[in-house]
Amino acid sequence: MSNTPEDRLAALEITLPEAAAPVANYVTTVLTGNLLVVSGQLPLVDGKLLITGKLGDEVSNHAGVACARACLINVISQAKAALGGDLSRIKQVVRLGGFIACTPEFTEHAVVMNGASDLAVEVFGDAGRHARSTIGVPSLPVNAPVEVEALFEVV
Repeated sequence: MSNTPEDRLAALEITLPEAAAPVANYVTTVLTGNLLVVSGQLPLVDGKLLITGKLGDEVSNHAGVACARACLINVISQAKAALGGDLSRIKQVVRLGGFIACTPEFTEHAVVMNGASDLAVEVFGDAGRHARSTIGVPSLPVNAPVEVEALFEVV
């Protein structure tokens, strides 16, 4: 595997989108000391939700995994913008937080969130291994099935 996150993204044929502007009264990133916090990102592709709905109902686990992956691509895009375009400043993916819109009976949150976690390791190597919380929720903004937030250690 290549040495830099940008090389790994290219090898995965992932082109980062432009970092989306916030849609409410918050900022997309906060850089404080050596920590970068990225606000929750939705599974937007070309400015549109990849899919809508809830896991355990109209959204399959496979589609949920793809959504979690798309969310992390948007998280990485936000991180890159906050770090002046230099993803090599990321020393460690410290934590990912995943929110899964689902039915009360749905219990495969971890499977869905692996879409984001697996990509973090693919892009950042061992530095992509992270702590994680994954929570089922009754709804997410604009009927998105998944939202992912992140905490990075940076240099």
